[in-house]
Amino acid sequence: MIAPAEKGKTVKLNILRQDSPDAKPYWQNFEVPCNAGSNVTSLLRSISESPVTAGGAKVAPPAYEASCLEEVCGSCTMVINGRVRQACSTLVRKIHPHDSEEPITIEPMTKFPVIRDLVVDRSRTFENLKRIKAWIPIDSSYNLGPGPRITPEEQQAMYPLSRCMTCGACLEACPQFTRDNNFVGAQIISIARYYNMHPNGKILKDERMEVLMGEGGITDCGNAQNCVKVCPKEIPLTESIGVIGRAATVYSIKKFFSK
Repeated sequence: MIAPAEKGKTVKLNILRQDSPDAKPYWQNFEVPCNAGSNVTSLLRSISESPVTAGGAKVAPPAYEASCLEEVCGSCTMVINGRVRQACSTLVRKIHPHDSEEPITIEPMTKFPVIRDLVVDRSRTFENLKRIKAWIPIDSSYNLGPGPRITPEEQQAMYPLSRCMTCGACLEACPQFTRDNNFVGAQIISIARYYNMHPNGKILKDERMEVLMGEGGITDCGNAQNCVKVCPKEIPLTESIGVIGRAATVYSIKKFFSK
C-alpha cells in the first residue's frame, strides 16, 4: 500500500522532453506531491495523472517506460540527477534531502536514440545479443533428460552474471560506447562469458569469440571501469572483461597454430 503524501510536501522535477525522434529537446518543470516511500516512477505517474507544469500549463503527459517496478526488467533506466539509474528503485528520500528546494532532474539515456521524452530505442543491444548467440542451443523440444551437472563453484560464478537485465546502465556510463561506433559494451561481454561457461552454451563459444574479437569487440574496451560502478545488479563486469580478454588471447593463439 502506498503511503499518503505528506501534507504540503512536494518535490520539483525538471524533465527533459522530446516530442519525436527528430524534434528538439526542451525542459519542462513540474511540482508533484511526495511521500516517504515515493520513487521516481511514482512521481512520473503523478504527473501523468495530472500533466500540469509548475507554471499551470496543461501539457501532454511525459512518455516513460515501466514494467516490473522491482528492478528486474530494466525498462525504466534513465538519467536521474546526472547519474544513470532505475526509476523504480530510486527512492526520492535517498537522492533528495527533505528540506531541499533543488529540483530532481530527469533525462533519457544519451547513448540511445530518443523515441519520445524518456523512452529510448535500445534495439542495438538486442541485435548485439543475437550477434553473440546469447542462448543455450538444444536439439529439439522433446525431453532430452537431465542436463549436464554444474558444480557449486560454477553456479557461484555464473549466478551474478545471470542477473543482467540488459538495462543499459553500463552502456550509458561507458565512454567507449557511443551512438556512432560498434562497441558492444560491458553487458554483452559479460553475457557472452556466462554462456561460454555453461556446459551446453560453450558449444557456441568459438562463434562468440569471433564476434568479440572483431570490430566493436573486446579490444575496443578502454577499461574505464565506469560500468561496474553504475550496474544496479552489482555484476562483476570488469572481471568479465578481464576473463574474455584472456580468452581472446588464448583463442587467437590456438587459431593461429591450427592453420
